[in-house]
Amino acid sequence: MATVLSVSGSPSASSRTGRLLRHLDQRLAAQGHRVIPLDVRTIPAEALLGADFRHPAIVEATELFARADGVVVGTPVYKASYSGVLKALLDLLPQYALTGKTVLPLATGGTTAHVLAIDYALRPVLNSMGAAHIVQGWFTLDKDITAHDDGTVTVAPAAAEALTQVVDQFSAALGHTSYLAAAS
Repeated sequence: MATVLSVSGSPSASSRTGRLLRHLDQRLAAQGHRVIPLDVRTIPAEALLGADFRHPAIVEATELFARADGVVVGTPVYKASYSGVLKALLDLLPQYALTGKTVLPLATGGTTAHVLAIDYALRPVLNSMGAAHIVQGWFTLDKDITAHDDGTVTVAPAAAEALTQVVDQFSAALGHTSYLAAAS
């Protein structure tokens, strides 16, 4: 199956966004995909903020994007947009780092007032980076994600059902994209 890069754009180690992504990674892995997690917060700040394209962590992140067939991008929403650490990483990737890739945008936040952040802030950036197919994304309210001490999460039933649908659509799109690439 496909290689999926699962990118958490949260600056927090105890982030519900990051934990939700790792939870969804398990579903993708169970469907046969090879999932590689990337927590942007683990990339040294001096590399991100100093725009050090040659820093080993930036080179490695760039290579991870290049090898991936699909990318899941998850971010908490701050001030109606995606996180600054995610922006810093996306700014350091090659202009067309997502060319030929299927992308699933996900966001978390405290209020439904931020639900359009995926379509008005994140999707245009992903599109400008050459994504072949950006599947329907999903916004999950923080209150629908319960983080446990062992690092796992429980997602409220309605949110869990919606997330399952978008992850399964992403998985199906990956299979279709892989089939098309093999045929050409």
